[in-house]
Amino acid sequence: MGRKTDAAKQMEPSIKTDSPQKILVTGGGGFLGGAIVRRLVARGDHVVSFSRGFYKDLKSLGVDQIQGNVGNKMAVEQACQGIDLVFHVAAKPGVWGHYSDYHKTNVTGTQNIISGCIQHQVSRLIYTSSPSVIFDGTDMEGVDESVPYPHKHSAHYPETKAIAEKCVLKATSDHLMTVILRPHLIWGPRDTHFVPRIIKRAKRLVRVGNGRNLVDTIYIDNAAEAHVLAADMLEKNPALSGNIYFLSQDEPIPAWDMINAILRAAGLNPVKRSMPRRMAWLIGAVLEFVYQTFNIDGEPRMTRFLADELATAHWFDISAAKKDLGYVPRISIKEGLKHLENWLSK
Repeated sequence: MGRKTDAAKQMEPSIKTDSPQKILVTGGGGFLGGAIVRRLVARGDHVVSFSRGFYKDLKSLGVDQIQGNVGNKMAVEQACQGIDLVFHVAAKPGVWGHYSDYHKTNVTGTQNIISGCIQHQVSRLIYTSSPSVIFDGTDMEGVDESVPYPHKHSAHYPETKAIAEKCVLKATSDHLMTVILRPHLIWGPRDTHFVPRIIKRAKRLVRVGNGRNLVDTIYIDNAAEAHVLAADMLEKNPALSGNIYFLSQDEPIPAWDMINAILRAAGLNPVKRSMPRRMAWLIGAVLEFVYQTFNIDGEPRMTRFLADELATAHWFDISAAKKDLGYVPRISIKEGLKHLENWLSK
């Protein structure tokens, strides 16, 4: 065999020498869930995916697939039978929608997973959350996991994810060890949310704020590796149970530089128009009122949460993940953008 390139080495999954485990991944057909599944399969684990759909690429990997909704308690509890480890990745993302929909998936779904783990004596649960659970509309620069939840969230997604985090922490015990991960703005090939939204709105995008706000993101393979590391380290060191970890590239850059880099990877022009944050926030408030009052389908082009998110700094101290999990972002933003460009060109 030829010598492996640096890129190939970086893409290699971590190899676990212990006996194969039977692992359940909720949302295994999704962006992050799928990346975790592929990494686990590559190292020899027996993987079961619990998703709403059936996926041919998972079938080709030999992954057992269970179709269902995490809001269905009976289906979730049955899926947990005979499982050693659960990655609970499935969630309802986005900045707009009915609270009941977010609650059913993000809160009730997590409660169902916890119930299934306890009922079938699953010893470890890795829960995928989001840094948005602590976002209060102000700049967050280099903050760590000690930052408390805000008194009020301005969108249903962070609110319900924060409730779910609390459920996981409450359920943590000697019988159910848990780790909560907060990856920030996952992107890369196969992306079904972040990158497609930017590309779809390319011609209508307007820079909000002065453009100097720094953000950190995380490339998909780095995020997947961090999840597997968390599970492995939790098994080796139960003292990590109940911990929360931010995950990122550890490479904050101006938010609009990142957005323009993604547009460039897609062969599109950069964002040139701009708007003051206050104006965007007011437009968002008006649109939210109109959409709610007249029950308009779809999503407003701007919301208050989105205006705040686009104009503020949000990057995080990931030293805890480095120390406890051995996490290192192996694929840089530059290399990740090359992979993204190749994927988009196909």
